[in-house]
Amino acid sequence: MSTLAHTMMTAARSADSGLANPGELDRYPYAETPPVDRVGAPAWEGVEPELGRVGRRTAGNRGRGLHGQLVQQLGQMIVSGDLGADRPLVPEEIGQRFEVSRTVVRESLRVLEAKGLVSARPNVGTRVRPVSDWNLLDPDIIEWRAFGPQRDDQRRELSELRWTIEPLAARLAAGHGREEVQQRLSDMVGIMGHAMGQGDALTFSRADAEFHTLLIQVAGNRMLDHLSGIVSAALHVSGGPVTGCDRPNDVSLAQHGRIVDALATGDGAAAEAAMRQLLTVHPEVERVVPAPREH
Repeated sequence: MSTLAHTMMTAARSADSGLANPGELDRYPYAETPPVDRVGAPAWEGVEPELGRVGRRTAGNRGRGLHGQLVQQLGQMIVSGDLGADRPLVPEEIGQRFEVSRTVVRESLRVLEAKGLVSARPNVGTRVRPVSDWNLLDPDIIEWRAFGPQRDDQRRELSELRWTIEPLAARLAAGHGREEVQQRLSDMVGIMGHAMGQGDALTFSRADAEFHTLLIQVAGNRMLDHLSGIVSAALHVSGGPVTGCDRPNDVSLAQHGRIVDALATGDGAAAEAAMRQLLTVHPEVERVVPAPREH
């Protein structure tokens, strides 16, 4: 059984008692944590100790029980600045505060380390890393930033990044048209239109996300394909600058349709132009990306 699988089973068992199982602490000991200066240590006052009360789950950790919830809670605290750079994170304190087993804490810190949020070193312990070390393209970090104090910067940066990635993807996709892909994209536009007519924003947003993700995936560029998760995360972040993807209306739907039509005819320039128009920020809000130039 993998360590993660064992961790998830342990988390489920620990949910009832809040305690580790017999022998568990010996099987999964912490790395030696040297004495740390408690000046500047994280203050846990005001932090919700019962992880089951956490309502909103991020996409990357949805459905992972205590382990995923602890990752979310600590990740949000780090990204929001509640746990500043170089702050020591003592596993014993985290376990006691959030009433979870040592295994859950250890695996959660490993996930945060993989995201670049924390580092664990011998004779130093686990500490929060500066923002320059974070994996800012990680979908969880994108969402945490979008709902924290950095929300405006995050949404602006996402809009700028999408405006760079997606028009190129649309142009490339025009040269990789496959009938089943064309049909799927057309189906998504149809679903979006029906959802808009029914006032179903959730269905609209899901179809919209699939449309843009699929478009990038069929562009035939593996590096762009690797960035499709960023676009998906961006589409799930509400508020901020409003683009044609953020505000369902007839104009937005028509632009999606024009992209599909351009792909069907292999017209990369038209597909790119339609995508740029779709991603252009509406004039009633502050522009964060340039509008297409008139030629």
